[in-house]
Amino acid sequence: MTSLSDEALDPTDALSAVPGAGARRPPVRGLLRFCYGPMDCGKSTLALQIDHNHARQGRRGLLLVRHDRSGAPQITSRIGITRKAVEVGADTDLRQLIRQQWVAGQHVDYLVVDEAQFLSPAQVEQLAELADEVQIDVYCFGIATDFRSSLFPGARRLFELADELQPVQVDVLCWCGAPGRFNARVRDGEVLREGDTVVVADVVEGATSSRTQLELTTLRYQVLCRRHFRLGDLGPGAGQWGQLRLS
Repeated sequence: MTSLSDEALDPTDALSAVPGAGARRPPVRGLLRFCYGPMDCGKSTLALQIDHNHARQGRRGLLLVRHDRSGAPQITSRIGITRKAVEVGADTDLRQLIRQQWVAGQHVDYLVVDEAQFLSPAQVEQLAELADEVQIDVYCFGIATDFRSSLFPGARRLFELADELQPVQVDVLCWCGAPGRFNARVRDGEVLREGDTVVVADVVEGATSSRTQLELTTLRYQVLCRRHFRLGDLGPGAGQWGQLRLS
């Protein structure tokens, strides 16, 4: 007769290699989070609030930004809160950025990345590597889609890799009162359907032709519901309200 203890030690048992529940421990790693929403929903405000909360607990963070609306290396909220940040360039290796902090004797517990939609897919992968291999918590904030309603490359990669995806729970309304999701680019009362993907303040990426300062400052953005985005309908008061200036 075979005893229960003998069965438990049987190397041919398919379950014998599975450790007991008490022996399994979750891997220690950071989390990559992406909080997203349309313009004016409070993403930058939330980013600065999260940094404040973590810093109060003695954690050391690093604020990163790619193309803030001010054109300066800082995170700015439309309600008036501003913090200095490290500007991420097109060729910045975020892993090397953290190594430089270590060399300077500065430990980094977490990263807060604003305007994360403008990161390259490779930079998003670097953030995932920092979370997995260095146990840094990464909080990314940004817009999901551009003015044509297509996913930004950086946002797309965040949707693919992030541990947590969280829409910002602040309603932004279209002029009609319906929830606004689409960031329409507007010039002279017309919704634009073509142009450079990135146009922020005085920054134009991938431009194929020169543009004057006057042409750039006539651009604005307006958040619309899907129906009015499709129709290009800015509403009866488009000239007076519902506008998000670039500068």
